[in-house]
Amino acid sequence: MEVNERIKKQLDTYPVLLYMKGTPDFPQCGFSAKTVGILRATGAKFAYVNIFEDPEVREGLKAYSNWPTFPQLYVNGELIGGCDIAVELYESGELQQILSTAKPVAQAQ
Repeated sequence: MEVNERIKKQLDTYPVLLYMKGTPDFPQCGFSAKTVGILRATGAKFAYVNIFEDPEVREGLKAYSNWPTFPQLYVNGELIGGCDIAVELYESGELQQILSTAKPVAQAQ
């Protein structure tokens, strides 16, 4: 499967998805850690992709999103932004509103 198809499938599968360095329990950069902390503070359920485990997605996502840095937060398949934008949205209360629009995760039939 081509990298753009894989990214699209991930975004279609997970309503709130964070592409990050490391994992939520062991983030490997301060920006990823801060973004995870914000998401946890909102109580949002979110999935993540450790870009260090998939170099193809790491490089492909930069072109897919036209956003060169990580983390990258997506809600309902749309790029919200990186850490700084997530912080601003959280502090203004907008992030909580955006997250409340997240579609439920489809259950396997």
